[in-house]
Amino acid sequence: MTEEDARNFKLIFLGDQFVGKSSILNRFYQDKFDSEYQATIGLDFHSKNVNINGNVIRISLYDTAGQEKFKSLIPMYVRDSQIILVVYDITNKESFIHTEFWVNETKDLKSDDAIFVLVGNKIDLNDNRAISTKEAEEFANQKGYLFYEVSAKTGEQIQELFTNKIYPEMAKKFRIGDQEDNENNEQKPGNENKGTKLNTEEREKTKKGGCCGGKKKELQALPQNQEDNVENAEDGTKEEEQTNDNE
Repeated sequence: MTEEDARNFKLIFLGDQFVGKSSILNRFYQDKFDSEYQATIGLDFHSKNVNINGNVIRISLYDTAGQEKFKSLIPMYVRDSQIILVVYDITNKESFIHTEFWVNETKDLKSDDAIFVLVGNKIDLNDNRAISTKEAEEFANQKGYLFYEVSAKTGEQIQELFTNKIYPEMAKKFRIGDQEDNENNEQKPGNENKGTKLNTEEREKTKKGGCCGGKKKELQALPQNQEDNVENAEDGTKEEEQTNDNE
């Protein structure tokens, strides 16, 4: 599959201001970290092609503003998203408490037709941790979210967040790659035990033999259009015989 043919998936970052949504995006998108923070105004957008199960997939990355005044815009961004990352700062308990709002907001809008991920950022500041890994993981499990902790500043666990968590879940949920082909083939009507059925009919024809019995079995095994051809051929033979008799 070429880049032009790539399937497109929308990934959106949600969470409070200062939790590092933009930093995670930039670290994943171009493996860079900008120490001079600039607040996202409204919405920021990037796109990146990745490989999942041998398929070129385009991920559109949407970074949302965490300020209160922009929260009313969130439903518009979330509705057509396939992957939703809710980010909090492991050193800021309030940012973790606020994930309840983001979780409820996305669940109400998306039901179960999207991948949800709870992401704890700034594990480089582990000594100042305010939320334990266990507490966050239990919360994510309760809500049905995937869970991962990262550091956008050092790059630790950023790529693993995608390769170990998000990509496998995308392949499973959206049927990307060989898994999709196999499932489609298995679910296609009329494919069940088709080879076994034809082999059984061939054995029946061999067992019965004989002129009339054998011919009847062959007609039953042929597709309809081929049966018609056989009948037409027989009719033509009969007409030819009658013509010869009249002559």
